[in-house]
Amino acid sequence: MSKNFVIINSSEVANIDFDKVLQTSPETMRYNLSGDKTFVKFEGETPSFLSGKTLLEHSEILEVLSGPEWTSEEENI
Repeated sequence: MSKNFVIINSSEVANIDFDKVLQTSPETMRYNLSGDKTFVKFEGETPSFLSGKTLLEHSEILEVLSGPEWTSEEENI
């Protein structure tokens, strides 16, 4: 089964049902450099708390995470 990814605002982390995603807690999530966005990954049906959000496939999330909002210049050296 393929994984799906959804980028969310950090303020939405409190709404996550960690039984329905592959992360285990807010502390295990990756945040962008400014700390205002993160993402969740899940398999199967889209959890209701993510309804209406844009789903990304693995290749798409990799492209986003390699961008300047998520990766510092030091990490690219």
